[in-house]
Amino acid sequence: MRVKCTGRVDVSDILQALRDGADGVGIYACHKGECDFETGNLVAERHVNAVKFMLQRSGFDPDRVGIFFMSAAEIDRFMRATNEFVAKIKALPPNPLKMDKARGLNVVI
Repeated sequence: MRVKCTGRVDVSDILQALRDGADGVGIYACHKGECDFETGNLVAERHVNAVKFMLQRSGFDPDRVGIFFMSAAEIDRFMRATNEFVAKIKALPPNPLKMDKARGLNVVI
């Protein structure tokens, strides 16, 4: 899902991706204090933390959701964060909400 600001990614969007079978959801936000929309990245962080709390309370691994702060120019950091997140997701069992278990790894970024 592409948005102008990560602050537009709502809790319901993250949960829907997991309900749709994503094994993990990664959100890439501007550095803290550098959001063009002032506090959008902080809103996104609150949404991610809320989802992590809900997942943990529901018996799901909260590490299925991650937020990463970087600029668009930091391609090395983007690649490193993505590779580490995907490795973390691969180490988890498949999303129990996934309808078709044979589909393999599914990470929404």
